[in-house]
Amino acid sequence: MSRLHGSKDFWLGALRVEGPAFASAVAEAPPQTPVLSCPGWTVSDLAHHLARGYAWVRSFVGSGTTNPPAGPSGETPPGVSPVQHFQQEYDQFMVLLDGLDPESPAWNWAPQPKKAAFWPRRMAIETAVHRWDAQLAIAAGEPIEAKLAADGVSEVLDTWLPAGRRQHSGQWHGVIQLVAADAGQEWYLRLRGAGVALLDTDTILDSDDHHARAHVTGTASDLLLALYGRIGFEMLEVTGDRTLLDGLRTG
Repeated sequence: MSRLHGSKDFWLGALRVEGPAFASAVAEAPPQTPVLSCPGWTVSDLAHHLARGYAWVRSFVGSGTTNPPAGPSGETPPGVSPVQHFQQEYDQFMVLLDGLDPESPAWNWAPQPKKAAFWPRRMAIETAVHRWDAQLAIAAGEPIEAKLAADGVSEVLDTWLPAGRRQHSGQWHGVIQLVAADAGQEWYLRLRGAGVALLDTDTILDSDDHHARAHVTGTASDLLLALYGRIGFEMLEVTGDRTLLDGLRTG
């Protein structure tokens, strides 16, 4: 297994592409356009959600402490259009990230080092997925770039699932292999009831049986979108025990 190791420059580069693409899709759609991949949401809701996410991270990530912050504000500035709200917060967020030391202390919700580097990665992937949502609302969804999508798959497996952020509760047992054919990436994940373990078959030298009970192959973008519940696993090539895949959905 060879997982992508991102960097601040990589994630900032992704944000510089995905942010404007998101804004363009929001500007094209009437505000009340339904977002089919986020039931009950409109394009306006999506833009305000992402803008508030940037504002929330900006409120603590440069503080130099690992103290848990207050929750995100649900307020939206009056008299500001959804795309204007997004653009204002995106611009301020990018200025902050440009000057951010990724090694500086910063809180996060995951079983990860409490460093600022967590947040450029998290928000680059968040922006890319919501860009896909916004484009889908105007029937123009473009895949997520392969390297970023592969890093997003890794984030689900090394961050979301170990943090207990599954879409459904349940007990699953067995090894799953995921393959992103276009990115040259593969992952082995062992499900142990409510627990998970991301396996590195190049370095683990124990007596465990790493035989996978389920195999999933597709593009990195489709793998990521399936893990987020945006598309069904039936859109990918799946063999073996499909019931295990419910244990991979995050949300």
